[in-house]
Amino acid sequence: MNYATARRIAGKELTLFFGSPIGYLFLGSFLAATLFVFFWGEAFFARNIADVRPMFEWMPLLLVFLSAALTMRMWSEERRTGTLEFVVTVPVSGWTFVVGKFLACWLLLVIALVLTLPLPISVAVMADLDWGPVLAGYVAATLLGGAYLAVGLFVSARSENQIVSLIVATLACGALYMVGSPMLTDLVSNQLAGWMRSLGTGSRFESIARGVLDLRDLYYYVSLILIFLALNVYALERQRWAADAAVERHRRWQLGTGLLVANLLIANLLIGGFTGFRLDATEGRQYSISSATRNYLGQLREPLLIRGYFSAKTHPLLAPLVPQLVDLLREFEVAGAGKVRVEIIDPVETPELEDEANSKYGIQAVPFQVTDRYQSALVNSYFDVLIQYGDEYEVLGFRDLIEIKAISESALDVQLRNPEYDIARSVKRVLEGFQSGGELFDSIPEPVRFVGYVSGPERLPDVLVELRSELDSVLETIAAESGGKLLVEFLDPDADGGAIAAVIAADYGFQPMAASLFDINTFYFYLTLASGDTVIQIPLPEDLNVGGLRRGLEAGLKRFAVGYLKTVALFAPQVRPAYMGGSGSNQYQQLFDALSANLNVKRTRLENGRVPAAAEVLVVVDPQQVNDKQLFAIDQFLMQGGTVALTAAPFAVSLLQQSLSAAPRDTGLGPWLEHHGLIMDAAFIMDPRNSAFPIPVTRQVGGFSFQEIRMLDFPYFVDVRDDGLNQTSPITRDIPQVTVPWSSPIRIDDARNSARRVTILLESSPGSWQSASTDVMPRIDEAGLSAFLPEGEIGARRLGVMVEGQFDSFFVGQDNPLLVAEESAETDVVDASDAETPADVGVVSGIIERSPESARLVLFSANDFLSDQTLGMIGSAEGTVYGNSLQLIANAVDVSLEDQALLSIRSRGHFNRTLPPLESADQLFWEYFNYLAALLGMVAVFLIHRWRVAGRHRVYQSWLAGQEG
Repeated sequence: MNYATARRIAGKELTLFFGSPIGYLFLGSFLAATLFVFFWGEAFFARNIADVRPMFEWMPLLLVFLSAALTMRMWSEERRTGTLEFVVTVPVSGWTFVVGKFLACWLLLVIALVLTLPLPISVAVMADLDWGPVLAGYVAATLLGGAYLAVGLFVSARSENQIVSLIVATLACGALYMVGSPMLTDLVSNQLAGWMRSLGTGSRFESIARGVLDLRDLYYYVSLILIFLALNVYALERQRWAADAAVERHRRWQLGTGLLVANLLIANLLIGGFTGFRLDATEGRQYSISSATRNYLGQLREPLLIRGYFSAKTHPLLAPLVPQLVDLLREFEVAGAGKVRVEIIDPVETPELEDEANSKYGIQAVPFQVTDRYQSALVNSYFDVLIQYGDEYEVLGFRDLIEIKAISESALDVQLRNPEYDIARSVKRVLEGFQSGGELFDSIPEPVRFVGYVSGPERLPDVLVELRSELDSVLETIAAESGGKLLVEFLDPDADGGAIAAVIAADYGFQPMAASLFDINTFYFYLTLASGDTVIQIPLPEDLNVGGLRRGLEAGLKRFAVGYLKTVALFAPQVRPAYMGGSGSNQYQQLFDALSANLNVKRTRLENGRVPAAAEVLVVVDPQQVNDKQLFAIDQFLMQGGTVALTAAPFAVSLLQQSLSAAPRDTGLGPWLEHHGLIMDAAFIMDPRNSAFPIPVTRQVGGFSFQEIRMLDFPYFVDVRDDGLNQTSPITRDIPQVTVPWSSPIRIDDARNSARRVTILLESSPGSWQSASTDVMPRIDEAGLSAFLPEGEIGARRLGVMVEGQFDSFFVGQDNPLLVAEESAETDVVDASDAETPADVGVVSGIIERSPESARLVLFSANDFLSDQTLGMIGSAEGTVYGNSLQLIANAVDVSLEDQALLSIRSRGHFNRTLPPLESADQLFWEYFNYLAALLGMVAVFLIHRWRVAGRHRVYQSWLAGQEG
């Protein structure tokens, strides 16, 4: 093949195309259709997702018509004018002519795609766009267009009528698209649908457009291009046979073309099983097994079973997700290096496994309503994944694996939510659950030193003297089990004139204990565990029994272990549901479920003044009138070196069906927070960059009342993104956006926090202001626009902070609330002769006055931004389930537990990259900008063509002038 000649042929075809108005008509029609489906058909701004999926979803169909239009005249015109006979007789190979015309058409298609670039550029300017899927989408569109062009050229070579070529090419390309489309695959089983999707151009396109460049998909398009170009060359070669009787040569051409086509097709089958030749172009490699997941798989000591239960017939919206999930499970198998076994089964075809799934794992078929041309029916279908390790297992149902976005009243977009994270999280849970049943010290990498700061028996109350002897027995047993990893030491703080007491008071804030408020006999009974630089205190069990003491020691040891399920204490309102007579508001079930996905969550009311002994993090949500005992529990947990995460604000907002009101709230934490250098002003933060507030509006039309949900501009719903999220903190780094409603500004006392590390996690936009008014009802003017106007000082406000370091107890110099409460209880005891009453035993308690450096305080200044009602309200405005707030608090907990492995993949999702709040004028600007950019692009193409033509004319004129001279 002569490449120089092919380039000249391509140049000639381009000149002919742009020399005719119909060429610009084709380009203009393609751009107009693309912009229409993007802004109107898919309602880009109402969709509120920062991507260009709407354009690429329509691209396979749009390219069918563009490719057919570009190729319809390429060979048909040659046949109609009779120049084809001249072409086949010149001493140039058929491949040269075919490749030349193909390159011309392909360059035209690339120009058309380049003219759509203002769309992703606009989205990138508006929001945080992941360019990986965009670039992959353009690669897919270029290859898909090339395949369609090859088909169109072959059809054009077989017909001398351009209209016939256009129609037949459209039908042929449409058939290649339809074979893998849901319209046909929904009618067959999953297995057959998988084969059909592997043949469809559109289904292959979707695989690349999501950001994964797979060798199998790329080769599929290249093979289609080569097959139809070979058939095109063969069709031209047949024109040379009109008066040629060389039958043997004809057979060689037929055999050679047939073998080439067959080999190209067979190669598709051969590489179909290869899954390792792929490039994940998405930000954070969303469709590849991450290093965090590989780390957990590397901890496996026993075989891990991952079994997918997928029915042959399932819901049409779930069917396309099955092959994606199966491919990911296969990647887990490869990453497991022989330790992971993946099974994909249809339970209906394996009754014994279906019975096991139902009886042992609780996996049941879910009834889905499906509709075909003839009937509507219910289909019982499986869409579950089982992860089993030893005798531990987790089951992920379809609700755990998918996320749904409402596109319109009748249309839903269903995608896999974050399958790698969901599966890796389950692997982590079964791994930790299995290890918790084994030897504890096998998971502790470094020796642990137990130090008991305990007074002599003459100073201890009788109940503690007995507990001290039992403690020796417990420690002896645990030390024997440790294999030398537990070192035990007891120190008497009163020895040597109280020298040790002075040291532990300065280092840890340990103060003398007492059995009652007025007991003059004080003593020490503090238990600590240390490894490296980490020191934790083991709290005494409330009932002072040996069982509680052993549980406390084991819980403390687990904090030094690797691979154990961590425990979090959750202090949150427990409001009775509305149907039980409660208000039905401010429930936190979604928060509980989100934390329980990775952790052991214990609800607590802190009424006994103690945090559960096993807890490593305390999460306090929506506090109200916290009493002294509860505050003491929070304070002392921080003093023990724990992490306290708070969501609190000085206002409470009540949202009912017909009203929205705000009132001051006494959280009971204000003085405590101020003691630690964090002050929350009694005001609301209001931000022009805010999330929409959904409100029902009744309209009167023709005497009828219609209620609709209208999205109003609501400055109280602060939309935090970009610079408002700390990009260096692992808590906020990978979260694209957070909506914080009804928040209050946080001020930081620099003097009190001078020796501590302060990290700003969340900030409002520079255009925000604050208001002390409790009138929070939405306001609109006569034009239907927001009537909120900035007031006072304008500037960014802090909504979330983290403080780390050494804290001083709020209760220094105060009476111990637990002892005060005990004394009050004793005065109410009627039968003082009962020696077994709690009053006689007493409450053994002291005040830890200073925390170690490991203590951490996290504060988000909003009471209920994690409540079910608030999350549902934000989600209804987005048309999906809103989870960024839950990811934020889960990240804060994981950072506190030093378990950051899954942070990098937790925030992945299809619908969490939202557009920033845009006014109607801004939306119109971007829409009209893209219309203008497309028009200017067409003008630029025209001017470049005219400039090139003028340049060639000048060259020709110079030649003629030289000959005349």
